[in-house]
Amino acid sequence: MPYGTPGHDPASARLRRHIFGDDAEQYDTARPGYPPQLVQDVLDFSALAARDPALEVGAGTGKATLAFARSGVPVTCVEPDVRMARVLRRRCAELPEVTVEVADFESWRPGRRYGLLYCAQAWHWVDPAARWDRARAALSPGGAIGLFWNHWFLSSGELAERLTAAHARHGIEIPADTLLDPRPRPARRGPESRQWREMTAAGFVAPEHRLYTSVHERSTSALLGLLASYGGYRALPARPRERVLDEVARIVDAHGGHAQVRVITSLFLGRTAR
Repeated sequence: MPYGTPGHDPASARLRRHIFGDDAEQYDTARPGYPPQLVQDVLDFSALAARDPALEVGAGTGKATLAFARSGVPVTCVEPDVRMARVLRRRCAELPEVTVEVADFESWRPGRRYGLLYCAQAWHWVDPAARWDRARAALSPGGAIGLFWNHWFLSSGELAERLTAAHARHGIEIPADTLLDPRPRPARRGPESRQWREMTAAGFVAPEHRLYTSVHERSTSALLGLLASYGGYRALPARPRERVLDEVARIVDAHGGHAQVRVITSLFLGRTAR
């Protein structure tokens, strides 16, 4: 059985969401942020009153936090990993209206209701049996929810084929939802998507699904950093991971030492009933 399949990953999703804290600084450096238009669209949809705070679930190292806070919105961040929260606090040190609480969202109890709850690249790590109930409990009547994810693609199909073949030579299955995953991402759109169906089944109304596309140039080292930041690669045994990433580096260097990465950011919006 290749590395990267479920049989080689004994950790539960609840434990695996802490794997990113093993090297929080590397994660913060490697991961791209989110489109400014997305941030504005979320704020416009939520129509927050002046100085009304937003709630961020799974804030990580602040890749989305900074954008919302710099828009003038006070943000309460709930982050389950103390190591990620340490980087988050440092990055937001000059933003006094960012509050960081180290807690699992499933057990965290808000001291107030919020007009906006958003979650960047982390909603899938929250217990599906509890997340929608917890979101409704944290939101005011008519409050908005914004859930978004980045999906990465290599612009060069030839380079993607060579890197995929390198993984096969090392007996490593391409981790799901990563740069080389050949499946369409997002897999479904609008009412056909799981997020839309779950949101409406949980009683959220006025759902919307929006997509944003951006293009980034990545050096060999930056591309390796992106791969290494994925949970699927972090969960691999150290030696197989090192060997395949070493070969990836050689291939990208031979390709010119850089690669173009296309990012599709998928945003789901909804609101609680009034």
